[in-house]
Amino acid sequence: MLTSTKWKPLGALSHQLTSGHTPYKHDVSEGDVGFITIESVTALSFDVGKVRWITKEQYAEEFSEKRIRKGTVICTIKRRICQAYPFVDDPIQPLTINQDVALIQPTGEIQPAYLAAYLASKVGQAFADRQKTEQMNPYISVESLSKLPIVLVSDTLQTAVTRTFRSGQTKVDQAAAHLAAAEQTLLRALGLENWRPPEPLTYVRRASEVATAARFDAEFFTPRTTQLLAKLGTGGPSIRAAAPPRHEDFTGAGGPGDFDYIEIGALRGDGTAGAERLSCAEAPSRATWLVRPGDVITSTVRPNRRLSALITPEQNGFVASSGFVVLQPKTVSPEVLLTYLRLPPVCEVMDLHTSASLYPAISETDLLKLPFPKLDAKTCDAVTAAVRAAHAARRKAQTLLARAQRAVEVAIEQGEPAALALLSSA
Repeated sequence: MLTSTKWKPLGALSHQLTSGHTPYKHDVSEGDVGFITIESVTALSFDVGKVRWITKEQYAEEFSEKRIRKGTVICTIKRRICQAYPFVDDPIQPLTINQDVALIQPTGEIQPAYLAAYLASKVGQAFADRQKTEQMNPYISVESLSKLPIVLVSDTLQTAVTRTFRSGQTKVDQAAAHLAAAEQTLLRALGLENWRPPEPLTYVRRASEVATAARFDAEFFTPRTTQLLAKLGTGGPSIRAAAPPRHEDFTGAGGPGDFDYIEIGALRGDGTAGAERLSCAEAPSRATWLVRPGDVITSTVRPNRRLSALITPEQNGFVASSGFVVLQPKTVSPEVLLTYLRLPPVCEVMDLHTSASLYPAISETDLLKLPFPKLDAKTCDAVTAAVRAAHAARRKAQTLLARAQRAVEVAIEQGEPAALALLSSA
């Protein structure tokens, strides 16, 4: 039973409530301005690695009224509805939204972090479920979103939620810094930290080189690619030798029970993977591979997006999509392999081996043939430690953000004193 009955519709608590759009002329892979889609937003989390891009000209011409700033709350309105994230500070780069994301600028009566936590809570989700228009592909219109009841609490509790959110965000930032350090360490060891390849207007390759490579596209034979392959293959084996594939089939499709499914869209920008609990009877046709702790999964589709992740002990026996290659690190730590596969130069080489234009993909055979460098123990230890520190910081962030969300539910169900006690607990 609710112990708080004071509420207002979201529209009455917002200076601005609107959604974005997709520009007619756009290239969402390059640009100067971050373009947020629903893939970037989950409850109290914002994945910068999944942001797309538009040009600054489009931003100026089409999104002058839909810009993210301090105090903005973004909220998904399609598929995973009402997953919200608050910008408690100004973003470090220009950002805007597409048509599947709502932009909310709250009034002074409600703090952004509390609003985002409320929308993601089971109370906010229950109200949102009543407003959605479909079951298979849920959608909530901006008009319906504006009518969503928002339970109001004291400034004291809202400030405590904001403080907890900030603490969680600090851990997210620490995790990002650790991952960046791991990548820089590995780039430095490969001689790629400040690498500037030659870019001649013309170049020549022997017919024998073309025949050996079994391909005729000029891009593959640029000096840039040639030097990059040489640096990546510094005396080391292939990826297959360092981490052979795991082909452990999922056989539960169509049977009883449930399973945890990792699809390509569930990979996060920090090298971790989310999962969705599904019924075996409704298993997607692409639910293919069983994964084990310490495995590294990497997407064969659009490899330039750096979609690789490390499987945790809690994910033992989860099922991965057929769009992944599942690798078992043997001669290298999982953390080093993960970092290597996510390096932009390595993803660039993978992209050279893709086929198809709509969903460019590299074959498992070609991926396993790619070079893997011989690295010294000091480099491997430093990269491994940095990635482990990043994942530890992320776990702490998840705990803090979940506590902020739970505090909203406790305040409504049990009263504010119980919620404040939860937020003050270690």
